[in-house]
Amino acid sequence: MSTIPRTTAPASANGEPAAGRAREAAALLADVRSHARREFAQPLDRLDPCERWRALALAVRDRMMDQLVATSGRYHAAGGKRLAYLSMEFLVGRSLANNLRNMGLFEAAQEVFAGLNVDLAGVLEDEPDAALGNGGLGRLAACFLDSLATLHMPGYGYGINYEYGLFRQELADRGQREKPENWLTFGSPWLIQRPSERVHVPVYGHIEHGHDQAGGYNPMWMGWKVLVGVPYDMPIVGYGGQTVNYLRLYSARSANELDMEFFNSGDYIRALETEILSETVTKVLYPSDAIPQGRELRLVQEYFLVACAVRDMVRRYLRHHPTFDDFAAHVAVQLNDTHPALAVAELVRYLVDEVGMVWEAAWDIVTRVFGYTNHTLMPEALERWPVPLLEKVLPRHLQIIYEINRRFLAQVAKVYPGDDARLRRMSIIEETDGKVVRMAHLAIVGSHSVNGVAELHSRLVATRLVPDFAQLWPEKFNNKTNGVTPRRWVLTANPALGALLTRTAGPGWVTDMDRVRAVEPLAADAGFGDEFRRIKRANKDRLAAFVLDRLRQVVDPAALFDVQVKRIHEYKRQLMNLLHVVHLYLTMVEDGTEPPAPRVVLFAGKAAPGYWAAKQLIRLVQAVAREVNRDPRTRGFLKVVFLPDYRVSLAEMIIPAADLSEQISTAGTEASGTSCMKFAFNGALTIGTMDGANIEIRRDVGDDNVFVFGLRAEEIDDLRRKGAYHPRDYYEHRPLIRRVLDAIAGDRFSAGQPGAFRWVFDTLTGEDRYFLLADFEDYVATQHRAATAYRDPADWTRKAILNVARTSGFSSDRTIRQYADEIWGLRPIPPVEDVNELRPEGTLPGRE
Repeated sequence: MSTIPRTTAPASANGEPAAGRAREAAALLADVRSHARREFAQPLDRLDPCERWRALALAVRDRMMDQLVATSGRYHAAGGKRLAYLSMEFLVGRSLANNLRNMGLFEAAQEVFAGLNVDLAGVLEDEPDAALGNGGLGRLAACFLDSLATLHMPGYGYGINYEYGLFRQELADRGQREKPENWLTFGSPWLIQRPSERVHVPVYGHIEHGHDQAGGYNPMWMGWKVLVGVPYDMPIVGYGGQTVNYLRLYSARSANELDMEFFNSGDYIRALETEILSETVTKVLYPSDAIPQGRELRLVQEYFLVACAVRDMVRRYLRHHPTFDDFAAHVAVQLNDTHPALAVAELVRYLVDEVGMVWEAAWDIVTRVFGYTNHTLMPEALERWPVPLLEKVLPRHLQIIYEINRRFLAQVAKVYPGDDARLRRMSIIEETDGKVVRMAHLAIVGSHSVNGVAELHSRLVATRLVPDFAQLWPEKFNNKTNGVTPRRWVLTANPALGALLTRTAGPGWVTDMDRVRAVEPLAADAGFGDEFRRIKRANKDRLAAFVLDRLRQVVDPAALFDVQVKRIHEYKRQLMNLLHVVHLYLTMVEDGTEPPAPRVVLFAGKAAPGYWAAKQLIRLVQAVAREVNRDPRTRGFLKVVFLPDYRVSLAEMIIPAADLSEQISTAGTEASGTSCMKFAFNGALTIGTMDGANIEIRRDVGDDNVFVFGLRAEEIDDLRRKGAYHPRDYYEHRPLIRRVLDAIAGDRFSAGQPGAFRWVFDTLTGEDRYFLLADFEDYVATQHRAATAYRDPADWTRKAILNVARTSGFSSDRTIRQYADEIWGLRPIPPVEDVNELRPEGTLPGRE
């Protein structure tokens, strides 16, 4: 049983007396006024909207800094282990509202701005989203940081301080257009530069083969170029405001100064060349790998992150320890997918080359420090780096990877003598089509724990993705179902629902989601149901107003809000959702059949710049929406909307307004999915396949409160194995499918561009890799069942309330407790008043 205590709520959330709130508001107002003068040389009432939110953010940051210092002191005094969470993405979103709530300052801020006749909600809207991630991987990492701080655990994120993030999405007639995401144009009040802790990162160069005085082989990495990693700390405050950890983000800088000789001669570009090339490393998230330069830049990015992180954690450790004997007892590192897998080779390199440790001792430390989280079942999504590229960028690391592989394969050969096929499958170096390094294999070999992120996913990792490794090391493999933070996704995103839960379940639900079970008996209560429905309708009204303002489209808040918002990818099957829209449209305009309930189908999500099919899908959604929305025969029954530039702040508006949550990936493809959890937290019903976390949501909320359809993962595996799936037969023999595909392949939606969407027909009747046609008719029938259920508001509300009440297991607090207990060996270090409940009798702080 976990020893981690439940954290307390901020005083204001526990009914702080009015006088106390008034004092807090007065102190906050004074600090906001002070920052208005010091930062902007203006009185508070003359600040523009951008300046107002920054002045408030700086006042909040002052308080967070005090707690950050106190937290660091507490951790230092207690000793113990620290976690380094390495991720290429941290999709933080906006921070001010979340920080205000976690610090217990939200009501005080409302009072401050009400006194100025300014709406706090408008102030919060002026904050840009921190463009540090793309999808679920990055948002999960952000939720984990929130939970670590809330649970008083010394856990820190390490990432890259992207200047432009992924991209800002705009929609044009031809679909998605990518624009720079200038989130740092005016800097960020949340980023604290730490130039004294900068890191020098070598890249490129060559190996000189030498020998030491004893005659042993002593390779030397020579001729490298140097990048400078400058850390910026983003404070992460836990709920209650007593623990503040941080996310450390690195910006790349040049090690060389401006070349004055070139500058003075007028060659300004050449004078800045080194600086420009160095700083390119942290300009954008995921540079396109469609060209060699992009692939090389992405590899440099990944190494830059892990080199900075390893140097930083080593430096911190050595401040308090003279040797590396206790390194694994004080440091845990979690690799969030394969992007930071080079950390395994980097720590070996540091210990062997710079510390002078023998290989066996270094490898023992490495394999006790690292854990690896797998996030994909797609073999093509598991990173593979060409050996020539690694040799160019990181020649010493390639040597180390070869040595890791040599020793590992010798171990495998002892266990499975004569099994050359197994050796080829398990080798870190794949040689089938040119030599490449399999980064997932490197992460598995170098880690003591390998986890999936949902029960089905973890089982498939061990049985389908890397079964040889699971047979060799069954003890390494485990499941940690993902979770999301209720502070962000209910308390901040849906404050009215949060207030309702507080009134009925008490304020403790914010850090103990099990308490939300208290609302389950009220699911059938008419008064509670009415209040729940009013909250949902207010959220739908807000989203409808946003759609009208941004897209000049009118949507009816009384309609069923059918929502699919996530990264655009074929396996997520946004195309199947769109085919259903076409089916509804055709049944209305050709058959004269009205749907059971009016429906607004809302899409949002970004397509990777080089992903042709995903970008074409966005274009098709636009084309179908244009036709459907202007046809008078659909008025009042069907509306299609694509909201551009999906991001955390937009998700915070969309998710609380959703009635139906589309989680329709092909069974056996989605690792977990976390949007399904956010929607369920907010009372949306899931329509989905038995994939990822959908399975666990169905189990917890009950069969009657979700809409499940489609083939199971084992059925799909069986069809693939037997070669028994023939999608063309579905087109030939299923009239419903034929009509929809013919409409898309023809010119109905092509807007004068014949054949523009013929690719849909060719793809689905050809390979149909994601079994869309196999699931489509069941999906249509299940959608009809959902629309029919929506016609009964009381029963739909009862189902929605049960979704909220029964999803406590999907809090990221639960996930972090499991990681801490079962993988990291991490214990909480709470504020002084809570320490006694954790300390064994007769022990002193830091002396257990």
